[in-house]
Amino acid sequence: MTDLLFANLPLGDLALAFALCLIVSSLGFRRTDWFISLGYGFSIAAQALVFPLLHVPVLSAWSVAQALLLLAYGLRLGLYLMARERSPSFARELAASKERSLHIKGAVKVAIWVSVAALYVAMFAPALLTLTAGPAAAASPALPLGVLVMVLGLGLEAAADWQKARFKALNPSRFVDTGLFAIVRCPNYFGEMLFWLGAFVSGIAAYRSLADWLIAGIGLVCIELIMLGSARRLELKQAERYGADAIYQAYVRATPVLFPLLPIYSLRGLKIYLG
Repeated sequence: MTDLLFANLPLGDLALAFALCLIVSSLGFRRTDWFISLGYGFSIAAQALVFPLLHVPVLSAWSVAQALLLLAYGLRLGLYLMARERSPSFARELAASKERSLHIKGAVKVAIWVSVAALYVAMFAPALLTLTAGPAAAASPALPLGVLVMVLGLGLEAAADWQKARFKALNPSRFVDTGLFAIVRCPNYFGEMLFWLGAFVSGIAAYRSLADWLIAGIGLVCIELIMLGSARRLELKQAERYGADAIYQAYVRATPVLFPLLPIYSLRGLKIYLG
């Protein structure tokens, strides 16, 4: 039973990934919200840079593409978040984030640090398992399929973030309802959900034990719930900020909150404890 659960699990690589994520996400000890912002993006980027270099002999064109997308995702997110903190339109949210950080100390900080590092390992696990599973995983059609979904998700998220930043630079006090935001109210969160779904699919052929499925599955479920929770939190924040605006109310009634073409216009009723 134990063999079935842990067969071929790359414990050494997973331990190294965890140590790497602990080091990178320790940024959060300077400001707590960095555990789940800068620490998130740069932990994914660090793993995507280190592990392909440690497994060069088994790299294929698709596993390289998989790693490069994760590297691009992590770097883009980290650099975007750094740039956002200098944006005037983000000043109020930044001040609130700094204030919340002041009240999180001691053991709670350590618990957040350890748990997010473990999550970042689980999220990267499909790529790590692909690198350690051998030629069969690299030759599976799941790998290119997942990579293509990752490309689509990353493209949507990057385009949405760019459109929002451009719009807010000209209209810092108005909600965004143009471009992708005319189709869905949280296109960046939808793109991120799609990206991580693709990452999970890309590693399917590499899941050779129950532990593989559990680690990769936990990473996927957690990030999808985090995105749902983030979309719900943004909906509540925007309702507080723009709720008296009749144009905003019409926009909310006509535009799905998270999933394009799916007529779900609010996540208020969801009880989500992540994000």
